[in-house]
Amino acid sequence: MAVTISRMLLDQIQAIAAADPAEVCGLLLGAAGRIEAIAPAANVAPDPARHFELDPAALIAAHRAARAGGAPIIGHYHSHPSGVAVPSATDAACAAPDGSLWLIVAGSDARLWVAQGDGAGGVRFAPATLRVA
Repeated sequence: MAVTISRMLLDQIQAIAAADPAEVCGLLLGAAGRIEAIAPAANVAPDPARHFELDPAALIAAHRAARAGGAPIIGHYHSHPSGVAVPSATDAACAAPDGSLWLIVAGSDARLWVAQGDGAGGVRFAPATLRVA
């Protein structure tokens, strides 16, 4: 699977991540095969330095906007400030096997993943190609 994102959007996500020592997060909006916009969200996790949890208000607002004709939610992004841009065990434990996109940034590295079922009721992340236009 290949997904396109503009250089501007990717730079924006990386700038948000670079400006905060905690994990940052937000929503990816668009359509199949392309990320058209982002919706930054507050990280409301009890320990935002090690985990992320999207602010439910941001998620609800994005769903309402999509129902009103806006871009649908196709996934989310988050950062790994002291790690690598691969899903962690915590990411897998919190993910749903719903085909959503997971864009993870760590420093200047950004990698895209798709949350899928592992056949045993859990989640595995399949790598996806992130095309920067």
